[in-house]
Amino acid sequence: MELKPLKGQHHVSAITASAEKNYTFYTQTLGMRLVKKTVNQDDTSVYHLFYADERGNPGTDLTFFEIPRAGSTVPGTDSITITSLRVKDDSSLEYWKQRLEECGVEHDGISDVNGRRALAFRDFEGQRLMLVSDEHNEGVAGGRPWEKSPVPVRHGILGLGPVFLTVSRPERTARTLVDVMGYRELESFEGEEGLPIRVFTTGEGGTGAEVYLVERADLSRERPGRGSVHHVAFRVENEEELRKWVDHISASGLPNSGFVERYYFRSLYFREPNGILFELATDGPGFEGDEDFEHLGEGLALPPYFEPHREAIEANLKPLHTNQRS
Repeated sequence: MELKPLKGQHHVSAITASAEKNYTFYTQTLGMRLVKKTVNQDDTSVYHLFYADERGNPGTDLTFFEIPRAGSTVPGTDSITITSLRVKDDSSLEYWKQRLEECGVEHDGISDVNGRRALAFRDFEGQRLMLVSDEHNEGVAGGRPWEKSPVPVRHGILGLGPVFLTVSRPERTARTLVDVMGYRELESFEGEEGLPIRVFTTGEGGTGAEVYLVERADLSRERPGRGSVHHVAFRVENEEELRKWVDHISASGLPNSGFVERYYFRSLYFREPNGILFELATDGPGFEGDEDFEHLGEGLALPPYFEPHREAIEANLKPLHTNQRS
């Protein structure tokens, strides 16, 4: 059974305690487009919000589950510790530094991360984020920022960059990335506190296809909450290819979900040996099957299998007004 290489990041899903504040921050401060307002398909009592480029192209989605009672995150190991977002070039980082300061967003200033200029910052719940310049990037193409965003298209967020995994036993995760998932280990670079960070890549490579692996055996396991990341998903071309991956992951001995229908894409979930949740997700069908391009994210979208329960689902949700054109 021949598997095509994974194509890079598909989406990252995190946790928020406030859908309303989350929507304001990611659309108004970061200028991303809300391309889908739906529910967590494993718990329809809470929102699942998808922010992305103009139409939610694969590799551009940062998503959030709203868990109103979520406590604060206690940072630690065996977790996804930084989600990076791509911008066009170094000059865009200067724009963003000024914008974040004007918006009162805590940041660390512009620095160098693995030969790229970067700007680390936190959202209102402490979500750990980083803008990364694509100035010298070669590899997976970025998305296309929405022209109606409050951020100029020239400086808009292009999609997901490298994802940082912090683990207590790095060889376990490395073996999963290389031997099971087909990644290539490229190099290492020095991170904060002089810690070596190992770089893994897949497919066409580049900013949108890299995973950074950090060892922190001195920390206890992260206690997730608001501001933590739930899982990272990687791109698979189509359903036929995903079904091959289901068989492959099962044969590797990793417990997994099997094939899961998510309507907007198809998925497979499994935990690597340090406990981080990985997902493989198909590039399609995408977000325009139940809303047209001009109205993405404006109403509550439900997959067909939840539509008969719309009235009950809506009754359990606090209204969230997301008409982004008004």
